[in-house]
Amino acid sequence: MDEINSYDDALNRLDEITVKYKLDKKDVEILKHPKRSLIINFPVKTKSGVKIINAYRVQYNDALGPTKGGIRYHPDVDLNEVNALSFWMTLKNALVEIPYGGAKGGIKINSKEFDEFDLEQISREYIRQIHSFIGPARDIPAPDVYTNPKIMGWMMDEYNKIRSEHVPAVITGKPVLIGGSHGRAYSTAMGGYIVLKTAMDKYNLDASSTKTAVQGFGNAGMNISKIMNSNNMKIVAVSDSKGGIYNENGLDIEEVIKHKESTGSVINFSGAKQISNSELLELDVDILIPAALEKVINTKNANNIKAKMILELANGPVTRDADRILNDKNIIVLPDILANSGGVIVSYFEWKQNLQGLKWDEDVILDKLHKRVEATFNKIYENYVIKDKVDFRTASYAHAIISIISAEKDKGRI
Repeated sequence: MDEINSYDDALNRLDEITVKYKLDKKDVEILKHPKRSLIINFPVKTKSGVKIINAYRVQYNDALGPTKGGIRYHPDVDLNEVNALSFWMTLKNALVEIPYGGAKGGIKINSKEFDEFDLEQISREYIRQIHSFIGPARDIPAPDVYTNPKIMGWMMDEYNKIRSEHVPAVITGKPVLIGGSHGRAYSTAMGGYIVLKTAMDKYNLDASSTKTAVQGFGNAGMNISKIMNSNNMKIVAVSDSKGGIYNENGLDIEEVIKHKESTGSVINFSGAKQISNSELLELDVDILIPAALEKVINTKNANNIKAKMILELANGPVTRDADRILNDKNIIVLPDILANSGGVIVSYFEWKQNLQGLKWDEDVILDKLHKRVEATFNKIYENYVIKDKVDFRTASYAHAIISIISAEKDKGRI
């Protein structure tokens, strides 16, 4: 992978937008620094003994509203990564015009090394450590990599115990019975599918004849595979952390899901060729969906990418230097802050429902999601991609950055 860390890479993109759109460097400076960064180290008694847990929460910018962003559990989590993720969340929320700033959290663990009891203790202690920094009008966490509704339920419950009151809006992505929203579990994937289909229509890509490869068969990758497959789009390859599988005639996604649920991985699925994650990225397909981690497409492999269109369902899967190579090859990259915005949009809907004591039907959620994602895509496409002749990432970043700077000015901060 490219040696540059994700946060520096993100800030370099910010500099490019500053030059391209002739923004005042003094105004942009506020977006080069997170507002608040918490580094937390705490002991937890687990079944195998006391563990010292390293964790983070970064509240990057709150010009547009309370900060919002997920919490990931991963052994490679560090402050630079959380800074980058919270920066992207700031832009994402501004792009889709919801009243949030951006934040992100991370706990440096391999969740597969802990049982459910231990994960609950870690999750609850994390909230005890950060409870005074979060709240429905301050900072609203949500799930991310290797976290899920059950963990969000524990976290909300712990916050409620500390506050001695019921505050469901403090956390989104919860189980539906305790304040979660219908549709949230697959909203990232559904939003990505809406972005993809809208783009395919613009560029005359026939859905029935395309081949797609999905790197990362977790929540987002699995769900978009199901959605695409049910809409007669052929998925020829998927992968997880252990490896990938490929069948040029298409995979039976429901059977792949059953196989993964029973074995813990997609590998060794019958009727498919075993491939590596790196091989999957370089397959001769029409659509490539990186849905795992950052920087998987970089200067070492960008020249080998053959897809016509890339949908970034993961955060930061394409580095800045790789972007240039892909642009030169006329590969359309639908950037993360647009492509995976469905998750935070439905989280926003969940927050609104919690604050108002409402429960919207699933069809209402999906209709609202479709309208917002499609409107955002069209706004970016018409006002920037076509008008300014720029790529989708430049377009998305420009709109978000200009909105945030305008909000900072309206508040008299700059």
